[in-house]
Amino acid sequence: MSFSTEERGRPNTQEYRVFFKNSEGKYISPFHDIPIYANEAENIFHAVVEVPRWTNAKMEIATKDPLNPLKQDMKKGNLRYVANVFPHKGYIWNYGAIPQTWEDPNHKDSDTGCCGDNDPIDICDIGNKVCSRGEIIKVKVLGTLALIDEGETDWKVIVINTEDPEAADFNNIDDVRRLKPGYLEATVDWFKRYKVPDGKPENQFAFNGEFKDRDFAIKTVKDTHEFWKALISKTTSAGELNCMNTSVSDSPFCCSAADAEAVLKSVCTFDFSISLDKWFYYEK
Repeated sequence: MSFSTEERGRPNTQEYRVFFKNSEGKYISPFHDIPIYANEAENIFHAVVEVPRWTNAKMEIATKDPLNPLKQDMKKGNLRYVANVFPHKGYIWNYGAIPQTWEDPNHKDSDTGCCGDNDPIDICDIGNKVCSRGEIIKVKVLGTLALIDEGETDWKVIVINTEDPEAADFNNIDDVRRLKPGYLEATVDWFKRYKVPDGKPENQFAFNGEFKDRDFAIKTVKDTHEFWKALISKTTSAGELNCMNTSVSDSPFCCSAADAEAVLKSVCTFDFSISLDKWFYYEK
């Protein structure tokens, strides 16, 4: 199973989009059409890379747009970039999401006491490769961090690309602590402070900022897959989410390849420049 991407518009513009295609060259949704599992028996999942490591543009699956292409997040009419909060440079992992998952905003998590953030579940790939924007990778789940982001549960699942040369050495969160000392602490620090440059307070965490292990994380991913099943079958309200898909045959949102192709339209582009090499300092 292979996937490809097609860019429309120019990067660093409001119109820029990254659309996805299947192996037949037909347009698909990365949210709904890419299978959650790469190998279900071994709990190997697919992941969509939204933000390659060391980059700053906050790209994300456009959950409210037809076919859910990647686009850059907007805040107050401006394109959103993550600041370099010292000593970090951009995102410190390949950051993305697991397809066919959904953190239900109407479900209060019994562990965190907060509802979901209405997005696919997030991943942080700790592998050595700097991935490409829109790349689909196969990942092994190692653990998870429970971020409480503005009152919402926002799981951050720690994974490693199965193609990484060191992947066989990583099987649980303790392996990350042992083999990549400081990385988990840096991850907590990054998520705690990344919104401070925007004038917001430090983020909080459930479990006192402790990482939960592989089994807990896999169960969490599978729970969000069940929430997605209810979403795509319309047994729960989608709200503003767009559930257009081309492969979930029993979904009322399933459409033809021709309908999917009709979604793509040309976009206007313009140049946009911003300094992405400046650190942000603040006194704790």
